[in-house]
Amino acid sequence: DPRRMALLSEVLSGPAAPEVDAANARALARLLASRPHLVGIGVARDVVPGMAEDLFLHAGPPVTWARMCGPLRGAVIGGLMYEGRAKDAAEAGRLAAAGAVRFEPCHHHDAVGPMAGLVTPSMPVFIVEDRGGERPGTRTFCTLNEGLGKVLRYGAFSEEVLARLAFMRDELGPVLAEALAHRGPIDLKNLLAQALQMGDEGHNRNRAGTSLFFRELAPAVVRATPDRERAARVLDFVNGNDHFFLNLSMPLGKCMLKAAEGEPLSSLVTV
Repeated sequence: DPRRMALLSEVLSGPAAPEVDAANARALARLLASRPHLVGIGVARDVVPGMAEDLFLHAGPPVTWARMCGPLRGAVIGGLMYEGRAKDAAEAGRLAAAGAVRFEPCHHHDAVGPMAGLVTPSMPVFIVEDRGGERPGTRTFCTLNEGLGKVLRYGAFSEEVLARLAFMRDELGPVLAEALAHRGPIDLKNLLAQALQMGDEGHNRNRAGTSLFFRELAPAVVRATPDRERAARVLDFVNGNDHFFLNLSMPLGKCMLKAAEGEPLSSLVTV
């Protein structure tokens, strides 16, 4: 759009340019001062702002069932079956088309989501809190990482996928929540800084971040979980999923960007 390009050029090179630079410096300073910590794991319906029983949250901008891509439709079908609202894919598709659930972006609820994955009411979510900077107490949320292969965030909804989600809801989330309560908050920014120096870019090569996270929490899992087999299943799952830290780096980034929001004249993109 040539008109918008001209307006942008005027803002970035005209009389207001020094004010924009100063605003960006303030926004960036707030971003850098942010200190995201993992402080808990809760159930989405209980901790995500504005979450409701008939609401599914997705990545990206607003979208309707009619306009959803195939993988996101598959995730919605899986989500309805996981939540016990549909007995099979056909019924789930009919319910989704009939408006049985609402769809809203994760960003409208201080949350983030991977690819075609969803946040549904009963899913466990990481709770990340800013413990530094000018806006301490700001919180962001993200589901736990399923791993690779047949997973909901790729649009799969087989029995294998639903069984894994049930394990994450019934064992993984509660065990990690108890371990984190025993250990105390984890400084994610410091952990990610170490991971970056080990060749982990925080997105698709997560072995370093996941390994560092495992070292932080594994002793607490053992101490906080009386059932040794239950503890072993959780530790095996995290250890066998190199992408586990991905779903922590995302709310970490969201938390830092929220610290930079609301600066008048700043051109820094925060969502």
